[in-house]
Parts: sequence; C-alpha cells; structure tokens
Amino acid sequence: MGRILAIDYGRKRVGLAVTDPLQMIANSLTTVHSKDIWDFLENYFKNEDVECVVVGYPKQMNNQASEAVRFINPFVKKLTKTYPDMEVKLVDERFTSKMAFQTMIDAGLKKKARQNKELVDTISATIILQSYLEQRTKY
Repeated sequence: MGRILAIDYGRKRVGLAVTDPLQMIANSLTTVHSKDIWDFLENYFKNEDVECVVVGYPKQMNNQASEAVRFINPFVKKLTKTYPDMEVKLVDERFTSKMAFQTMIDAGLKKKARQNKELVDTISATIILQSYLEQRTKY
C-alpha cells in the first residue's frame, strides 16, 4: 500500500501533506514554491511509494468551481499527463484556509506565527488530505 499525497496548489506556493504507508494518518509535509513543484514531485515519487494524489479543488458556496480553478486545471492536466499511472482525485477545498488559520489559533500560535503563509498552506493540505481520508471511510 502506497502513501497518499495531498496538494494545495496555489499560484505562489504549494502546500503538501502525506499519509503514512498504511494511509491512516495525514501529516503535513512541506511547502514549495509553485515553480519548483515538478522537481519536488519527481524526487518525491522516486523516493516514496505514492499510490494516489489528492488535489484541493476550490468550489463556491453554490457548488460551482471557483475562479481559482483556472490555475489548478492546467496543473492537474499536466500532473495526469506526466504521471499517467498515478491516481489523481479532486477534493473540495472550501474553507480549508480558514480552518487552517483557526487550527493555528487553537494551537496557541502567536499572531506572528499565524502570518506564515507557508504554514497555512501545509495545514490546508493536511486538512484536504484528512477530509479525503474521512470521506473514503464513509463508503
């Protein structure tokens, strides 16, 4: 059984989270600059057994895709073309940034630490991954 990698893709930064090999626990991994994501993925896939990639897909309250998908769709298209044998799932990422920020408050992080956008991105990716894991166990 391989890991599941979650991607919170943004124009500037990409938050990443990953499961343990048994796919039970979601852990934050890192944040990379968007221009470096392809090198990161190539190295990560060489060194780790990943069976699925979960990509956060932003939707609006009416369940329609948000305008941010114009940046995410080309990324997903290249991902599936570059790694055709990799299973890719899209997961609704509504409210993950707000949830990540609230998580930082609940954890007692000071205001200065909460302004760290890289931390918000990795926490968001972890929330996306945890949401996927929870949805998967419902069925």
